[in-house]
Amino acid sequence: MSMITFTLADGVVPSFTPTVPSELNTAVSTVLGWTAGIGIAVAVLGGLLSWAAIAVGHNSSNAQLAARGKTGVLASLIGAGGIGATSALVLMAYNLFGAK
Repeated sequence: MSMITFTLADGVVPSFTPTVPSELNTAVSTVLGWTAGIGIAVAVLGGLLSWAAIAVGHNSSNAQLAARGKTGVLASLIGAGGIGATSALVLMAYNLFGAK
């Protein structure tokens, strides 16, 4: 029995660097920026409404409304932090791997 050996030639795998067209690069950055901005604005509005619910609940001795307001403030803070972190991570990954 004879043994057959194969050797790979140099440069079989092409050296390819993925790039995003510049027209798409600006559009994606714009969409991500707007999405993050609108999300943060909604989180701030939710926080303001929650603080208003806390104020009304405490002044009218309505503990349930005040408790829901406190939950809303916490949810708004977590949402704003999540939006900011996600936007930063997506932009970082896009800039590292996509736009060269």
